[in-house]
Amino acid sequence: MRATTAYKTLSTLALAALMAACASGPAPSSQSPVQPGQVATTPASMPATPLTSSQPPSIAAFDWELVSMADRQGNADTRWRIPGQRAPRLHFEGGRLTVHNLCNVVSSGYQIQGSTMLLLPGAATKRACANQQLTELEQNMALYLSAPATYELRGNAGGPPLLVLHFGDGTRWEMTGTATPQSRYGGPGERVFLEVGPQRVSCSHPLMPGAQCLQIREVRYGDNGVRQSTGQWQPLQGEIEGFEFQPGMRQVLRLHRFTLRPPLPADAAPHAYVLDTVIESEQVR
Repeated sequence: MRATTAYKTLSTLALAALMAACASGPAPSSQSPVQPGQVATTPASMPATPLTSSQPPSIAAFDWELVSMADRQGNADTRWRIPGQRAPRLHFEGGRLTVHNLCNVVSSGYQIQGSTMLLLPGAATKRACANQQLTELEQNMALYLSAPATYELRGNAGGPPLLVLHFGDGTRWEMTGTATPQSRYGGPGERVFLEVGPQRVSCSHPLMPGAQCLQIREVRYGDNGVRQSTGQWQPLQGEIEGFEFQPGMRQVLRLHRFTLRPPLPADAAPHAYVLDTVIESEQVR
């Protein structure tokens, strides 16, 4: 029997509706969000380094992984550390802030005004989640992503940059940055959809006898989101960054495809693929 889980990304569900739909959430006594219109104040001991209108690519050039949270009293809040789960990751692009590695992909609009980051109500996917701790974390983070915050963007003595968000009630998020694929590959890339088969297949590789590759085919969708056509199955040379293959699972992925610049090694693939989100998942055996 096939068990199928499928969902579409970035539905039009408003963030407020997402919150209403969830039956439980974090304790308001320690994690209540800032009210709309309030702006956080950065402590004097942590001077902000604002981005001006001529600098917005700096924050968008990195993906930001959560490394620390503090509650309104300044105490460490470790509820975001969930066994078996990757840390939440924030991505800034085109005026949209997207949070990955929760139950759903949660997004918000954002605007930079001096040292203030205005966060605007956004949308989320509708994937069900069996992990109550992860559900509560998603609710908590989504609530905070609907109000302004002040922020700092710091260098780190040769290490990864640090982004700190200060919310109006004293809550603080700290994140370290990793260069985005767009920064690393020197361009925006091309958005494509690939279906990944449930089993790896034999493929030719000059340096790896008996190599096993992902089996993929391209999927094309119409403007209405309905699948229009699929290509022929073929082995994929190389891997998909950010994607973890699961034997027996058929998946449709939304990806960024980047053309690699020469000179390239003789065994190198001409393109790099980076996972954006999983569109469909189906356990076939």
